[in-house]
This record gives sequence, structure tokens and C-alpha cells, in this order.
Amino acid sequence: MSYEQILYDVDDQILTITLNRPDNLNAFTTIMRDELIDAFDKADADDNVRAIIITGAGRAFCAGADLGRGKETFNYKARGVMPEDGLHRDGGGLVTLRMYQSKKPIIGAINGPAVGIGATMTLPMDVRIAADTAKMGFVFSRRGIVMEACSSWFLPRLVGMPQAAQWVYSGRVFPAQEALDGGLVTSLHAADDLLPAARKLAKEMTADSAPVSVALCRQMMWRMLGADHPMEAHKVDSRGIAVMGQSPDVAEGVSSFLEKRPAEFTMRPSADMPAYYPWWEEPEFK
Repeated sequence: MSYEQILYDVDDQILTITLNRPDNLNAFTTIMRDELIDAFDKADADDNVRAIIITGAGRAFCAGADLGRGKETFNYKARGVMPEDGLHRDGGGLVTLRMYQSKKPIIGAINGPAVGIGATMTLPMDVRIAADTAKMGFVFSRRGIVMEACSSWFLPRLVGMPQAAQWVYSGRVFPAQEALDGGLVTSLHAADDLLPAARKLAKEMTADSAPVSVALCRQMMWRMLGADHPMEAHKVDSRGIAVMGQSPDVAEGVSSFLEKRPAEFTMRPSADMPAYYPWWEEPEFK
């Protein structure tokens, strides 16, 4: 698939996806939706990709949904795109659900305004860092619509209900420092330092780690956010320790430690995930 509205660049095992509609502040479209989903499919299949950075071209990260259709932007029935059964799927949710399923760590490098879907698409990223001039906003109440991109699930888990409520109910746009203070981003950087900081973080997360181990741990942590008892984690932990304990990566990891040398892991997320993966059943959309 060739891309019109994103850039896809792999360098030194780090994939940088750049939202690329700078003249429109990288406003989100159905084309961008489909390209992002395809990019994550492509990244999961490529063992040369160890981590993913998402940023925006120009002065914005993403200014939200493209409002080019005016008041009909969110009126899917009037636009003739509502399915006959009435079960229209939110495009932002399709993207964040695909991010949630990723086998690779995701870092958001928020270089400028991130509003609406521009903010909510960052929530399933593992780490978010921002330019010190960036602004964010969950502006849905100011447009008369509701939270999207599964953000009612992600946001309170990331920052807590009181903080999520203040941002969402008011719909106001807030500065990067407030995003840092509220736990939405982990660090602020000068604009020119943002991508180097994201790349450094990506390398720290992956340089000495086993790719399959990272893929499993990522899914374990995200999916346990919805578990109703620690026993669910114990079940998956126990399975993983028992199965992976027999794997060549674990043999290499232990041997390299004892021999005081760098590990050379050979298992690949594209082909060597254990037989018990995935251990969950994806819920049906209905």
C-alpha cells in the first residue's frame, strides 16, 4: 500500500510514522485512518521494526477530525455512509484498537497541537512525550459529540477519573506543562530535541531486550488493565513463564548473563510467538 497522508520511515530498527497533511494541521481523514491501520499491520510483520514513533509534519501533531464537510462531518446518515444495521464504527476507534494490538512499543512524539482524535489517538501509545510548545485537548463537549477512539476506556486508566473528567467535561485546550503535570505525557522537550529524545527512548526500550518478550509483556500489561482480578494476570504470567522458559531466547538470555556478554536473541514476533498467544478472544462489535 502506498501512502498519501502518512510517511513511513524505518531507520536503525525504529519506525517513524509521520502524519503528513501539514497544510491541514494533519487533520484526521478516512484515508489517514486506513493508512495508519495498514502501517501497523506492516510494522508487526517486519522484524526489523523494534519500536514505533508517531509524530506530525509541520507545526501540528493532529488538529482533530477534518471538518471539511461542515455540520455534516459527524452526521453519517446524512452523508449516506451509515450501514443499514445502524452499527457505524468510529474510525478513530479502529485506529486505537489496532494500536492496542501492536506487538511493538509505541512512542508518541507530540510536536504541536493534538486535539480531538489528535489527542485520543495517543492514548494507546506506551509513552507520550511532547514539545514544550504543544497543546492538547479533548474537545468533544464543545462540539456536542462524545468521546471517541475508545478514549473513555483509555484516558481514565492513564490519568485517573478526576483528571480525565476535568479535561473532558470542559473540552478546553491545555498546554503541554498541564499534560505533564496531569500524567498524560512523561517529559517535555524543545521542538528540535523532541524526535532525538523519542529515538533515544525507543533504543533504551529495545536495544538489549528480546523482541518476543517485549511483544508479550506489552500485551500482558495493556490487557490486564481490564482484568477484574489479579488471578487473571497470574494465569497469563504462569503460562508465559512455563512456555517461554523452554525457548531459545530464554536459554540465550540466561547464558549471556552468566557469560557476561551481550545476548543475541533469535525469536521473531512475526513467526515465533508462543502457541498460547493470543490468550484472549476479541469482543465482537455489535
